[in-house]
Amino acid sequence: MASRKRVQNTHIAEEIRGLHMSLIAIASVLNRPQADAQMVQNAGISLDRALFPLLVLVERIGPIGVVELADRVGRDYTTVSRQVAKLEELGLVKRQEGARDRRMREAAITAKGKGMTDRIDAARERMARTIFEDWSAEDVSTLVRLMRRFADGLKGAAG
Repeated sequence: MASRKRVQNTHIAEEIRGLHMSLIAIASVLNRPQADAQMVQNAGISLDRALFPLLVLVERIGPIGVVELADRVGRDYTTVSRQVAKLEELGLVKRQEGARDRRMREAAITAKGKGMTDRIDAARERMARTIFEDWSAEDVSTLVRLMRRFADGLKGAAG
């Protein structure tokens, strides 16, 4: 009887190209400026689309330093620093002392910023309901579970 590992590795080798093509399709949609603009419009908020992903990341994983934030969005540190300053001017984030290193400044969400991300979340949920309207609840749960597992694996492989 063949080992389970060998069968799994054969299966993965056969599926890797399809997975990669799916990831390219997803990234292509998510990276389009129109996608962020549409989300901002659907949320009924007024926010420069360049600030949108930064606000969401600060809310989701903050407090976060500007260097890490820039790394996560694939932008230059100085650009992100200016954009975080703009979010601060708008009252959506605040800069504070770093929890681990007091010399470092971190961006944290404000109540006003959280209110805005709540509206974004509601718009995202409306859009997702349309995408998943013909999916079973089990299929959606399986997708979420496997995507989390995949994301964790990617993070672990990246070091």
